[in-house]
Amino acid sequence: MFNKNLLEVLCCPETRTPLKLADEGLIQSLNKAISAGTLKNGCGEKVTEPLSEALVTEDGKRVYPIREGIPVLLADEAILFSLEEK
Repeated sequence: MFNKNLLEVLCCPETRTPLKLADEGLIQSLNKAISAGTLKNGCGEKVTEPLSEALVTEDGKRVYPIREGIPVLLADEAILFSLEEK
């Protein structure tokens, strides 16, 4: 489980904007797109691993997976996503 106190110091490595914890609805939308094979990460590879937790930029365009309680804040691992795609 992700330590929510870290949100005060974490930011997007690309845009330097604050991050927030993705809500359950967004996680479900992302997992549906992952199952359909339509989501890609920052280096253009299909995302295949379902998400249980994630961090999202305020504009909703980048989603960073949280794996085993650790946020993966690498630009290449970011899921490029638009909230309009939900």
